[in-house]
Amino acid sequence: MRRVVITGAGTITSVGSDIPTFWDNIVAGRTGIKPITGIDNQTPVKVAAQIPDFDPTRWLEKKEAKRMDRYCQFAVAAALEALKDCGTDFKDLDPYRVGVIVGSGIGGMHTFEETCKAYHEKGAKKVSVFFIPTMISNMAAGNISIKTGFKGVNFAPVTACATSSHAVGEAFRNIKYGVVDACVTGGAEAAITPMALAGFNNMGALTDAEDPLRASIPFDAERSGFVMGEGGTILILEELEHARARGAHIYAEIVGYGATGDAYHITSPAPDGEAASKAMQLSFEEAGLTAEDVDYINVHGTSTPLNERYETIAVKKALGEDKAYRTPVSSTKGVTGHMLGAAGATEALVCALALEKGIIPPTAGYKVPDPECDLDCVPNIAREADIRVALSNSLGFGGQNATLCLKKYEE
Repeated sequence: MRRVVITGAGTITSVGSDIPTFWDNIVAGRTGIKPITGIDNQTPVKVAAQIPDFDPTRWLEKKEAKRMDRYCQFAVAAALEALKDCGTDFKDLDPYRVGVIVGSGIGGMHTFEETCKAYHEKGAKKVSVFFIPTMISNMAAGNISIKTGFKGVNFAPVTACATSSHAVGEAFRNIKYGVVDACVTGGAEAAITPMALAGFNNMGALTDAEDPLRASIPFDAERSGFVMGEGGTILILEELEHARARGAHIYAEIVGYGATGDAYHITSPAPDGEAASKAMQLSFEEAGLTAEDVDYINVHGTSTPLNERYETIAVKKALGEDKAYRTPVSSTKGVTGHMLGAAGATEALVCALALEKGIIPPTAGYKVPDPECDLDCVPNIAREADIRVALSNSLGFGGQNATLCLKKYEE
């Protein structure tokens, strides 16, 4: 049973593509949500958290970039930033002792839509030979491995909005039980496309709010749907003794992981919150902790009418009602939008930084209290606090839940 720490991070988001800028915006509650631009949007949805200035050639050769979907470009860019941040290329390790577990909830939507258009307008011969390997969701993990030479465990979880939490959790377990010594892990998503917007909108998942400051408003009584976000976050997880030996900077320790299924509905969370609460409990119990030890929860908090209502119930079940009322929770999706398969890793990074810096990030955009969501959601203003244990929740379509338990690093 080995200890697992986070020693590197890279993030590409609407509020920053470097850790200091990203963190400053998270703490300030400064949103990256803006009017949608650059696509043929035929829906009533007006805003999203896009990254309009992303240039993949900062990290990739032009030819490489052309053979990757946008989601994959995000993933590789974030991975290269994370490796730079961690300060080693792990060449001292057998390449089979370094893994890559990186997922995407949807995969190559840009490639899929553009190729469908070419097929219908010009015929089958216009379907690129690179269509399949560019579109599929596992190719971020594959391309990161190709780019780095890491040959250890390599796969891509696909669990909708819980994808990258499952990725980080599986990376944690593979290091904890000695399968690998280090792992590149996280997720990426680039689904702000005409068809994806139409699909999510037609199922009633997206808000049609036009004011970016009142669009993604987790816990607020006027919340009306989530806001699409894009980007990628990659973490470098490492076995503690290897990290110590090379003098690595340690953001935080991952100490537990819980994964459950609602067995309830294809899109709605379960109203009783039972399975989501169990994921939280499993995560802190794996670490030998109790509910009383939990100091902060970064909740899934999508700004949909059902999610916060049922997640509030789940938190109360996981911690006990008295402890739940004494535990600050917040959703950072008011800043980043909902990054779908990249959300979990992004929010795990938020938890790691919160533990390291002693700051609980706020729930941005909160104005109107909802009596059914009566937890301390840290409205609008960050809070200094000596927190030692944080949970990060992700709840995916299909009822697939994941919770990561992180702890402030101590010798």
